Amino acid sequence: MRWSPENMTDQSGKRFIITGGNGGLGSVTARVLSEHGATVVLACRNQEKAGEVARRMTGGHVEVASLDLADLSSVRRFADEQGQFDVLINNAGLMNTPLRRTSDGFEMQFGVNHLGHFLLTGLLIDRVQDRVVTLSSIAHAHTLRLRIDDLNYERRTYQRNLAYAQSKLSNLMFARELHRRLEASGSTVDSYAVHPGVSGTELFTRTETVFDRLGAHGAAIVGHPPENAAESTLFAATEAADPTVFWGPARGILQARGPVGAARSSRLSKDQQLAEILWEQSEQFVGMTFLPRGGGR
Repeated sequence: MRWSPENMTDQSGKRFIITGGNGGLGSVTARVLSEHGATVVLACRNQEKAGEVARRMTGGHVEVASLDLADLSSVRRFADEQGQFDVLINNAGLMNTPLRRTSDGFEMQFGVNHLGHFLLTGLLIDRVQDRVVTLSSIAHAHTLRLRIDDLNYERRTYQRNLAYAQSKLSNLMFARELHRRLEASGSTVDSYAVHPGVSGTELFTRTETVFDRLGAHGAAIVGHPPENAAESTLFAATEAADPTVFWGPARGILQARGPVGAARSSRLSKDQQLAEILWEQSEQFVGMTFLPRGGGR
């Protein structure tokens, strides 16, 4: 039987933090959770747009908070303002953008999609009561190598599609390694990795090329509506599901659309030794150590 938000239990009394909740799949996720009684924090860079989204929501309580994942000082300020909550949804992301750097000098897609969320999770992990959900992508499999020696494209030619694939591979490896470390520490908090398939959201309109005119339309044809694409996130955020499974559309070669199921992932994404190296490198980049491999929260 296909899972849908109609199967979701009442979320009253629960607090969710969603990065990038001001548009795309994030706004759909926030709206559905709100309709089921949850308190939702829209952690966004664009405060005006987030406010408009929040005003359209009904049901639970919706808050707007400032968070710029391209600026680690902003991540730290946001984290300092948060108390205990139930679920962190690492949703925000950029795709196939021109070569740019974050405020801290990191390649933008890797910096926003992975490093910003890595630091945010580390700063908030002691306040998460239930779980962390991190959005990866089927694009994680579009790279055959994780260049751990040059994650920020400082010594190689920039390829925007491979940079995006690297960031989404990092999201998936991080989510899995986070679960292993939480489990080793004796924590009851779970970590889930999900993918939404393909959906024609504004994610496809930021390449600053002619593709912006065609991307969202093409994605809408190949994939499924945002309301369906958000189901894997909502499922992982609310159901008692297996956290070791990569949840998302699982049918077909592309896994671009369809009901939530146990999705395939690349062999590279399952390399635990590489995941540990990525974790350690990420700690060095953001200047924070948390959940040491030997256990201890």
